[in-house]
This record gives sequence, C-alpha cells and structure tokens, in this order.
Amino acid sequence: MLRSLRQANPLPTGRSSLLYKHDFPKFPFSFLSSPPAPVFPPSHSPAMTVTTSITTVTSSSASPAPVPVPVAKKVRHEMEMFGDVRVDNYYWLRDDSRSDPEVLGYLHQENAYTEFVMSGTKQLQDQIYAEIRGHIKEDDITAPVRRGPYYYYERTLEGKEYSQHCRRLAPNDGAPLSVYDTMPAGPDAPPEHIILDENLKAKEHKYYNIGQFKVSPNNKLVAYAEDTKGDEIYTVYIIDAESGAPIGKPLQRMTSYIEWAGDEAIVYVTMDEILRPDKVWLHKLGTDQSADSCLYHEKDDMFSLDLEASESKKYLFVSSESKITRFVFYLDTSKPENGLTVVTPRVVGIDTSVSHRGNHFFIKRRTDECFNSELFACPVDNPSAITVLLPHRPSIKIQDIQLFSDHLAVYERENGLVKLTTYHLPTVGEPLERLQGGRTVDLADPVYYIDPEESQFCSSILRFVYSSLRTPLSVYDYDMNTGVSVLKKSETVLGGFDVSNYVTERQWATASDGTQVPISVVYRKNSVKLDGSDPLLLYGYGSYEVCIDPSFKVSRLSLLDRGFIYAIAHVRGGGDMGRQWYENGKLLKKKDTFTDFIACAEYLIEKKYCTKEKLCINGRSAGGLLIGAVLNMRPDLFKAAFAGVPFVDIVTTMLDPTIPLTTSEWEEWGDPRKEEFYFYMKSYSPVDNVKAQNYPAILVTAGLNDPRVMYSEAAKYVAKLRDTKTDNNLLLFKCELGAGHFSKSGRFEKLQEDALTYAFFMKALDMVSAAQTTL
Repeated sequence: MLRSLRQANPLPTGRSSLLYKHDFPKFPFSFLSSPPAPVFPPSHSPAMTVTTSITTVTSSSASPAPVPVPVAKKVRHEMEMFGDVRVDNYYWLRDDSRSDPEVLGYLHQENAYTEFVMSGTKQLQDQIYAEIRGHIKEDDITAPVRRGPYYYYERTLEGKEYSQHCRRLAPNDGAPLSVYDTMPAGPDAPPEHIILDENLKAKEHKYYNIGQFKVSPNNKLVAYAEDTKGDEIYTVYIIDAESGAPIGKPLQRMTSYIEWAGDEAIVYVTMDEILRPDKVWLHKLGTDQSADSCLYHEKDDMFSLDLEASESKKYLFVSSESKITRFVFYLDTSKPENGLTVVTPRVVGIDTSVSHRGNHFFIKRRTDECFNSELFACPVDNPSAITVLLPHRPSIKIQDIQLFSDHLAVYERENGLVKLTTYHLPTVGEPLERLQGGRTVDLADPVYYIDPEESQFCSSILRFVYSSLRTPLSVYDYDMNTGVSVLKKSETVLGGFDVSNYVTERQWATASDGTQVPISVVYRKNSVKLDGSDPLLLYGYGSYEVCIDPSFKVSRLSLLDRGFIYAIAHVRGGGDMGRQWYENGKLLKKKDTFTDFIACAEYLIEKKYCTKEKLCINGRSAGGLLIGAVLNMRPDLFKAAFAGVPFVDIVTTMLDPTIPLTTSEWEEWGDPRKEEFYFYMKSYSPVDNVKAQNYPAILVTAGLNDPRVMYSEAAKYVAKLRDTKTDNNLLLFKCELGAGHFSKSGRFEKLQEDALTYAFFMKALDMVSAAQTTL
C-alpha cells in the first residue's frame, strides 16, 4: 500500500511504493477511492473560472476545430511562514472530494486541449502503440511457481487486458525440486484450473487491480486484495480455490498487506484517515470483520506498518518503520491467538529486517555506524545472543537476503551493481559461524537488473529474475549445490527483436563536487551516429533510496529503433551506490539530486551522445520533482520534458499533515515547520520557483484518484507555468480521471501513455514526419 513513497517508473517506482518496484508493466511475464479528506472551506475553493485563448495546430490532414488554451483564473491565496509570504493563485484547484464540477470541468478542458494539440501526431501515436503491442506475445503465461502439489501461474489471453490466476497439479509431489523441473502441458497433462479471471472482475470497472493474491498453506483457499479506483484502498475477498465460492464477507477498506496465519486465519493491515498503514489485525475465517482482533496499533504518525511471511512460513513479521528506524514483531502462525512478540526493539536510527530458519532468526541491521548493513543470527528464544554472519563493509551494501533450509542467498550492491552470492549453511541445530566461501552467480551484461523471486524454502533451488537495458526479463532457477542455472522463462519479444542489435554501456559523469555519478546507456548499433546528432532521452528519479537498476522495457524499442539513445542518471537520493548515496541526496542535501542530473546531461552532451537541441528528459512522481527542479535551474539544457504525476508542490504539501504520506516523509524531505527546512525546500520547490524565462516543451500527467501525489499539484504547476513562462513552446497537461498514481490498469491501456509521451518528444524534436514510417 502506501509504503510512504512518491515513486515512479520504470517496474517500481510514492510519491511511490516499494510495493511496485518500478512500475514494470503487468504482462504474463511479470514479477510478478481515497476516503474523503477534509474538504476546504468555501474561501479556499471558489467557483472556477477559465479564460481562454485560441491555439491552432496544422497537420497534413484536415485539422480538427481549434480548442482554446485553458487559462485558470487566479484567486489569491497567501501562506505565511517565518515572515515569508508565498502566494498560490491556484490553490483552489485542490478538491479533496474530487467531485467539484468546476474543477473537473477545468481538467476536462486541459485534456481536450492536449488531445487537440497532439491530434497531428495521432497517426504516429497509433503506429507506436501498434509497434509496442506487436512486440508483445499476448497469449502467454508466467514462469510457473511450485507450491506443494501445484504449479501456480498467471495466464494472459490475446486481446485481453488482465490476467487469469491458474494452477495445475504437479507430478511426483514430494520429490526434491530440480532446476530441470517443468510444468506438464499438453493433452495428457493434468487440467488447468482457473482460480480467478481478472477480465471478468474488471468488466464493471474503469480501473481494476489485484494488489495481492495469497494461497492458503493447504492450497484450499485464496485471499486477494482488489482496488477498483486506483486510490489504493483495497477490499479483500476470500474464496474457495476450486469452486470460487466466497468464504465469508469481504474485508473492507484495507491495504494490500495480507498473509495467511495457518489455514483458518489471515492477518491484514488497515490505514488511518491519511492512508497511513497503522493497525494490524487477525481475522478468523467465518467471523465478521467487526470481531477481528487488533494485534498492534502504531500511533506515531511518522511510522507505518509492513507485513510479510518468513520463507519458512512458520512466522509472520510485522514491522513498524519510519525513514530511519524499523523494528519488528513476530507472530507464530501455529499459535496466532498468542499475538505479537518483539524481535527487535524500537531504537531511533536502527533499521532491522528479520528472516527465519530452524531455531534462528537472521537479522539484517543498519545503524549509523553500519550504514550499509550487517547480517547476524540469533536464537529464536534469545534475540540478544547474536552471531555476526556478514560484517558491515563501507563499500558493499547488503541489499536483500533469501533463506532456505540449507542455504542463504545474499544480494549485495557494490559500485552501482548487484551481485548474488549463495552460501551453504550448517545443519539446523549446529552452530552458525561467519559466512565464508560463497559462490557468486555470473551475469552477462555490463549493467543489469537482478532481483529475488519466490522460491521454495525446503529446496536447493534459488529463483531470480534478470534483465538489462537490452535483455528481456528472464527467470532463472539456480541450483545452489551445483552452481547450474536454467532459464525457466524469458519475456517473448515479437517483431524480429535481436538482442545483438543493441549496446549497453556504463558511463560516469563528474558532479559539481567531484562525485562520480553512474549513467546507464543503451542504443541500437546501426541507428545512431554518436556525433551529437542523435536524440536522447534521459531518465531520473533519485529519492527514497530506490535503486533504478537498468532493465528492459519493450515499449522503449519504439524509441531505440528510431535512433534514440536512452540513458538513466543514477543520481544521489537513490540507493544505487549504497546507503550513503541516499543520505547525500535527501533533506538538506536534496539539491545534489538535481545537480547530479544536470551533470549527467552535460556529460552526455560533452561526449557527443546528443546536443541540447536533441536532449529530452523524463521522470515520474518524486522523479517528476527532479524534472520540475532542473527545468527551473537549467531550462536551456533541454529540448523537451515529461513529468508524470509530479511531486512539484513540496512545501505546501509537506506543511499539511492531513495529506497522505506527509508526516511519514518529514525524515525524507525535511519538516518545513522548521525554519531551516522551510527555506531550503522552498529554494528548490518547482511550483515556488517557476519564473519568467523560456522553458522547453513540457508534458505533465496526473491521476485524479492518486493518493500519493494529488492531481492538483500537477494542475497548479501547469497553470503557473502558462501564466509565467516567456516562450511559446508546448505545455500540455493530461489528467486520467479514472486512475491513480500508476495510470490506467489494463496492460494495453498503459501503452497509450507511452505512445503519447514518445509522440510528444518526437513532435518537440520535429521528428513526426520522419517517425511516421514503418520500421
């Protein structure tokens, strides 16, 4: 749910959520309505008046009737802090009920204007959409996951937007798993059973998303979390896995955090009025939700709850976390009625996460001294008796671990890349000692993405997903005893795609303070000149310690095959280079995020990857804040910019604790109720720093039901730019009126935003005519 992030593309990803890695599209090979907030008093939401001017657009075909440029009326709204007065003439655009007809009318006008201005690119948009969809194998399945006597997987069908959740009986139930195991198929195979068809469920909704799908330990029941508005407020249904019959009444107004506690109970998390996950509950099947018992209530509004099951499935871990502190409880799934027990206590500045094997907890701990984390084990009945397994190392961050009955897999980040190392563990009951002699998995590309996938605890088979900017997403099973890895599933890319046609590189830009900032680059070999004449799209994020590892995105081929270079600036504020990389791009060092991005842009120009006239930039959510900030700082450096669901009104938002995520993010951005933070944040806040100067072409998007970044931030940003900037370059705004932070929910619907964005860049670069050819 709202894991306190204003995140972004590419997956995940809050202001965003780690729940969604980076917004990878949900296709067969996947990793796979907000409550009423306070309504402003009438003085804050006057009747909306829009004045207009007429814009005409020429195209090769008959042009549609001109649509006026929306020019929002100014209503002076003063906000004073520390003797400083900020004037927001567009404050009235915020309507927390999302029902004011005047505000909705204004958003409709913005959408109509964008559609009109982009109408001359309709053929190109259709072509790009067809290209992207033509690369996708529409009828496909995910890599099947073995759980007990079944293989579970998702299936997509040709022409259908959503997935079917399926399972099939596995042969030789009880035999040890092997990397060579495959799910039987064909006429003699056990029949496929469709547990849930999202396409049927989605028919009655403009937006549909299943945030969680959990099978009970005995494989008889399924609990799934459903969102039908995009506001990330879920309803949880429990059904019989065979018949689909409902078990009890749905559980209402929840996060998507659900786990089974045995076969007859589930644990779930609910939110407070600002959508902060604050309570964890135990629900026994066959009882009403009103009878559920609250296991823990986190009353500190800077903390949010998280819930996960141990790999062994013997415990559930409930974590309460802020941006710098995390402490953990456990619940014994065999005795859920006993409630929660503390594993790690709450100590400010200490962040812990817990796993379980045998009679030990394995704990990853970060402190100020061990900023890249250490790993230790302790007896379940004596958490204070620790044995260090992996010590802290200043240049290597322990990013994740995955436990098995006899092995441990460790994902470590060094010099901007993740390496995967596996260790054999002593037999349960024997002493644990410092880990040595691990085996590292070999990876192919110079820059890449690797992440753990669901694996079976009582096996030696580790499953992980691998990708790079040129390598489609691929699932591997790795035998930790032999070192043999087998490809189980690779994203099928149709249309003649050949990985050898593309080149990936790692470059390093020098920031203004001398820091080396990594850049990941990809281009098509025979489509670029590398003499400065090529168009380039530079992506950035740089917040919440999120790592934007370079991974494949099929829609990006429509740019690469037209001669674009694509690059990711791994700026400070993200976690790409370890914990210190994040610490040096937050709070009172946030501007380093923006200057890093500018340094990367300047480096790419210097090395003749592009020129200013060919440089486009994009970012979403907190990455949209990055885009807004650098546009104010160096508008001359860029030709066109896309800011998706941008967090651009940071001071006003972070001063308002009634807005979701505000209180939990004071440790990320700073608390502007304190003078030092107020003036620092104001100095880079995109809305507060729009000025009378020339800006490049800009496209901004928002989602009306977005609980992470309110649609009004994008709306007022565009309105102020229109009133202030001194150029005649494109300025377009599109608000999805039936979606939230992650745009539309259908797998094909999502491609329409990519087609619009790419056509916008090509229009700004005067490439539309040349681009409207069959590749």
